[in-house]
Amino acid sequence: MILSEILGTFWFAYIVLPLLIFLSRVIDVSIGTIRVIFVAKGFTKLAPFLGFFEVSIWLLAMRQIMQNLDNWVCYVAYGLGFAVGNYVGMLIEQKLSFGKVIVRAVSKQDSSELLERLNSSQFKATSTGSKDSNGEVHLITCVTDKKKVSKLVGIIKEHNPHSFYSIEDVRYVYDAEDGEKVVPKKKRPNILSFVRKFK
Repeated sequence: MILSEILGTFWFAYIVLPLLIFLSRVIDVSIGTIRVIFVAKGFTKLAPFLGFFEVSIWLLAMRQIMQNLDNWVCYVAYGLGFAVGNYVGMLIEQKLSFGKVIVRAVSKQDSSELLERLNSSQFKATSTGSKDSNGEVHLITCVTDKKKVSKLVGIIKEHNPHSFYSIEDVRYVYDAEDGEKVVPKKKRPNILSFVRKFK
């Protein structure tokens, strides 16, 4: 009796319920962003696990929307939750920073010093000669951990500040020198270290 009275109040219908819908959308969209990343990285067991929670939370939010079709605040909360969820998901993706990426830098300058600096900094980089519409260029390619990208880009900018570079995610790499697979790593991401980054 008391519960039904609370659920029927104005402040629950237009404040508490929209807030719950908003939070549900933020959580499920954030989980969805992480799930897509895990699928791309080859985490075949963890991705379906996240997918279960993602769709379950989404169904709960949709159920409330369908039961309150005349409540326009719920629609606004649903849309805002989706938008904020995308933003939060991207922040989480940046904080996770696991896996490998390939960095390609194109420079018109001599790349010998840059290549030497990268290799001395424990980056396995290679350089090849190429051509663009303006003439000869040097293409430097390096595969590294995602968390080391900022250091790598800093070295590139230091030696060749006008160079063009691109960064791409890598799902699989085979190191012929070490004779082992580098990517994908099947171990689970360290959740504890991930949580500490937000402290």
